[in-house]
Amino acid sequence: MDKNKQKYKYLYLLSEKYPNRQSVVTELIRLKAILNLARPTEHFMSDLHGEYESFFHILNNCSGVIKEKVDYLFSEEMSTSQKAEFCTLIYYPKEKILNLKKQKLITTQWYSQNLIYLLRLSRLMSYKYPQSELKNLLPKGYETIILELLTARPNDDTFQEVYFNTILNTLININSGTDFIIAFTKFIKKLAVAHLHIVGDIYDRGQRPDSIIDMLRQHHSVDIQWGNHDILWMGAMCGNEACITTVVRNCLSYNNTAVLEKGYAISLRSLSSLASKLYPNKTLLIAMQRTISIILFKLEGQLIKRNPDFQMDSRLLLDKIDYTSKHIKINNISYPIKSPSFPTINPQNPYELSLEEAEVLSDIKSAFLDSVRLRKHIDFLYQKGSVYKAYNNNLLYHGCIPLNDDGSFMRIHLNNKYYSGKNYLDFVDKTIRQAYLGLYEQKNIDLMYYFWCGRYSPFSGREFKTFERMFIEDTDTWIEPSDAYYKYCNDEKICDMILEEFSLKTKRGHIINGHVPVKVKEGESPVKANGKLIIIDGGFCKAYHKKTGIAGYTLISNSRGLRLLEHQSCANIKESLKANQDIESVSCTLELQNYHSSTADTDLGEEIQCQINDIYHLMLAYQNGLVPEQA
Repeated sequence: MDKNKQKYKYLYLLSEKYPNRQSVVTELIRLKAILNLARPTEHFMSDLHGEYESFFHILNNCSGVIKEKVDYLFSEEMSTSQKAEFCTLIYYPKEKILNLKKQKLITTQWYSQNLIYLLRLSRLMSYKYPQSELKNLLPKGYETIILELLTARPNDDTFQEVYFNTILNTLININSGTDFIIAFTKFIKKLAVAHLHIVGDIYDRGQRPDSIIDMLRQHHSVDIQWGNHDILWMGAMCGNEACITTVVRNCLSYNNTAVLEKGYAISLRSLSSLASKLYPNKTLLIAMQRTISIILFKLEGQLIKRNPDFQMDSRLLLDKIDYTSKHIKINNISYPIKSPSFPTINPQNPYELSLEEAEVLSDIKSAFLDSVRLRKHIDFLYQKGSVYKAYNNNLLYHGCIPLNDDGSFMRIHLNNKYYSGKNYLDFVDKTIRQAYLGLYEQKNIDLMYYFWCGRYSPFSGREFKTFERMFIEDTDTWIEPSDAYYKYCNDEKICDMILEEFSLKTKRGHIINGHVPVKVKEGESPVKANGKLIIIDGGFCKAYHKKTGIAGYTLISNSRGLRLLEHQSCANIKESLKANQDIESVSCTLELQNYHSSTADTDLGEEIQCQINDIYHLMLAYQNGLVPEQA
């Protein structure tokens, strides 16, 4: 290779994209301009727990942002009811148009008026985006016409007015009005939220987490920080038998087996047959819960015994039962067992599966691993997910960073090494990915269960007492010791220490996590440590509404700072269409800047600045003849 070409290898590679000074100048101007656009809007949500309908509505109304823009733009043109109807059209265009057609309320004028409204709203909301990116946000197949409508100026020139009206009238006359309204509403939703962060726990409790993942797979820009319930399902897809049985047990406990049977085609027939045989005097649901729980406790025991570094010996309880007196001894205290029937346990070897249990486990495990749809969903979680994410000076993770009682980072001993702080979370992330790829097989697969419920897992942060809650009346045995993190999360110095550990600026940095529902009705605040830490688990799941007093949070970050939306109640889709009902939300400004931040203040801005520096060096190379220009 030519010595000069070798010396300036990177610039020669860059010249393939920008072959001459004119292309460099054009790109420099474009990138410099983008740096000065308003900072894109980010939304943060966590702990969705399968509540598909609530999530569907919040994703469609962009956590109230669309309603705010409609109120702002059309305050003098539309009545309150007209604005509500227009918003519903944006949220559910197909369903709304179908309803109006049934009522014979759709006319040519209706199409024309609503397309113009959608066009005006699109123009208002597109100011944060460069033209080069707008086209990428448009639904495929509609880009050309929508861009023509966006850039037309019918008020400036007679020919422009005719041009604009011809486009509008033609698409209506050829019966494309509905398609273009749907395309515009998709475009508006993308403009409203540049990027979506899901801070853990898509799965469990609610009926259709699978439908939530289907929606997220269609989202234009999303990342996910895994929660403990996500890790559980990911572990199941890695073939971890304890994770598989826990997933089944949870679905039975929350009475949402539909996600298994309808969502992922995972049959529980063999389990129900064995349960009916073992516990004929119990209802089928309770019998199935009991059967799968005993299988779980046996598998958990086997896993703990072969992994002493997990430090989970306190969960080895089947060998602590006196099967004659029906009592269990824990910490030298004897407790009576509730419903003491254990037909499949051999007291001499309590952690051994019976032949029938092994057959049931084999059937269920095969169904999990053979589920094509579940495989696609778990693939998506791996592609878009991570243990944590440092993004625009915010640190996102679902659970906790394990701490000692004195507030220092805890040293965790796993795989013959010690880990702490960021180093520990990086190890966890790498291990989770290796488990899915089948690397270092059994140990990594076993760790997936530890990450679900281990005492020092960054996802759980507490010691589970599953057996005690099921078999012991004394509620003192149910208490689950928590990580010291939850004691220190309101300490500003500790939060600064964590931000510094991840190389983030403490002055404007925030920690954003979920996992622990905020009891708003008891006066608890989601904002901790003088604004340094924000817990955004507001109880999306209906099972938590009584506990939290609200229906979830959305944290919004934009050019003016941080704002937290507290969702009071969620209208269902039928009511939204029938009465144009929306989610009732209360907005609280957490951090108001006295200036508008721009793209230059973001991670993307740093990347663009690096590109500018590289391109600038290429321009100097062209000017000095170090790299030849191409035609």
